[in-house]
Amino acid sequence: MRSPKHPKQSLHHPRVRPQIIRFRLERWHRFSLYGVSGLLTASGILWLIVHFFLRVAGEFGETVNPVEPWSMKLHGAAAMAMLFFVGSLLITHIRRAHVARRNRYSGWSMTALSALLTISGYALYYIASESSRPLWSAGHWILGLLFPLLLVLHIFLGRRAAR
Repeated sequence: MRSPKHPKQSLHHPRVRPQIIRFRLERWHRFSLYGVSGLLTASGILWLIVHFFLRVAGEFGETVNPVEPWSMKLHGAAAMAMLFFVGSLLITHIRRAHVARRNRYSGWSMTALSALLTISGYALYYIASESSRPLWSAGHWILGLLFPLLLVLHIFLGRRAAR
């Protein structure tokens, strides 16, 4: 006969140990997201500086700085990588945190801002006409400058709630 300290386990109702649900991403995932976010921000800021402040004088007036198209190519490549990593967050991070009601406001703000940046980036590439391009561009880079600030806030709030 078993001692009362070790009750017999049922096959139908095994003892379930409560699992600790972690929302913090694995190191490689975090560093990849931080790296791609930094590359997106840096290439976007580089484009802003070159486009608005470092115009090159050409034979017929101001022309495009040679760095400008390269900064856009880098920005576009980083945007594709960012879409991949945001997609990788859907099941593991976003869904679990939403169900657990953790860091929802900044999380959904990050999701909405990412969606707006994706839409405005797509619009700049495929939809914007020459007359509407400055409006789409201004909207995109204003939202883009908010992104790193919101990311830092989201990380700060998430780490504070984990304590």
